[in-house]
Amino acid sequence: MTSFTDIPSTLTPLSVAGLTDYIQELLEQDYQLRQIWVMGEVSDLRHHASGLFFTLQDPQATATLRCVIWRSQVPRLLELPTTGTLITLLGQIRLYPQRGSYQLVVWQSIPVGEGLNALRYRQLRDRLQLEGLFDAERKRPLPPHPQIVGVVTSDQAAAWGDIQRTLRQRYPGLRVLLSPTQVQGTAAPTAIATALARLGQEGRAEVIILARGGGSAEDLACFNDERVVRAIATCPIPVITGIGHERDESLADLVADWAAHTPTAAAAQAVPSLNDLLAQHRDRTVALSQAMQTKLAIAQVQYATHLERLQRLPIERQLQQNQQRQQWQQQRLTAAIAQRLQQAQTHQATLAQKLAALNPEQVLQRGYALVRQASGALVRTTADLKVGDRVTLQLGQGSAIAQITHLSQTDSSQETDT
Repeated sequence: MTSFTDIPSTLTPLSVAGLTDYIQELLEQDYQLRQIWVMGEVSDLRHHASGLFFTLQDPQATATLRCVIWRSQVPRLLELPTTGTLITLLGQIRLYPQRGSYQLVVWQSIPVGEGLNALRYRQLRDRLQLEGLFDAERKRPLPPHPQIVGVVTSDQAAAWGDIQRTLRQRYPGLRVLLSPTQVQGTAAPTAIATALARLGQEGRAEVIILARGGGSAEDLACFNDERVVRAIATCPIPVITGIGHERDESLADLVADWAAHTPTAAAAQAVPSLNDLLAQHRDRTVALSQAMQTKLAIAQVQYATHLERLQRLPIERQLQQNQQRQQWQQQRLTAAIAQRLQQAQTHQATLAQKLAALNPEQVLQRGYALVRQASGALVRTTADLKVGDRVTLQLGQGSAIAQITHLSQTDSSQETDT
């Protein structure tokens, strides 16, 4: 292994500025790079006071090229670049020393048509919209006071720290469940869908925040993936998205139950502010106290008014009014007593009729008799008798003694000879 002492003295280390100057000279002195035509799809377009900044993306690969059109050159363009268009640019490759990166300084632009990525995005959006995934009717309300909030983001990203800080400041004591995932790259869509499904199956969270900080259009492309959109649509828990910056909008934002501009705004939307709740409580307390004071003041005024009117009435008139009121109440009481008495008499007569109908002596008067054993028990079937028994016959008038000489039994009744 070569040690540092073995390095030839002729290999003098370069400074960062020296290396950057060397690379800059190589790039900017290259004949082919001093005037070059490049075709690609425009993305991440930003307007700035000094000009237009955007990314030129290869539709068939992941390669990208940073581009700039200085403000003085903008009026000379045949057409301004727009996000999602396929365009051919003429310019020169220049190095940006402060960042150590190269970019294309654009002189002219010629539009080609709609870019492949923009076409794919539009087709997917139209198809999902026809399915109704973006309809306002399917969006669920957020819980007003959640106790457990789920978060789907990278545990290494700044967005996770922003969300924790915002939730802690707004709603102390809240439980937060992190379902970590990738939020950038080709594996991100599957990872995000899995993280959402994990929280949905667990079922403890009352609302879920899907978040990622800002980035280029290429960095945020995973949130336009159909797998992520359908994972949000099928999640049994309401989902709030906080993806990128205010200017960014993804298909995930369109399908979510609530879309915030940033991760911090998503966290603020997920829970109420404890300070706001305390202020609202104080306002309600003050409003209730004022309402009670107003009611009391009105009641006091009414009492004073009635008392004054009562004091103005002559004593004879007051007595007359009291007598009339007493007579009216007496009449009502007499009528009510008479009505209750009539109802009681009618009810008594009905009960007397029913009692008479159930009196066994009335049955005996119609020619029937009661048969009793020597013990006095009623005879109901021939099974209660045997030949030779003496029985008492109770008639409508008087009674008689008989002796059982013969017992007979039929299918429908029992007969006894005495």
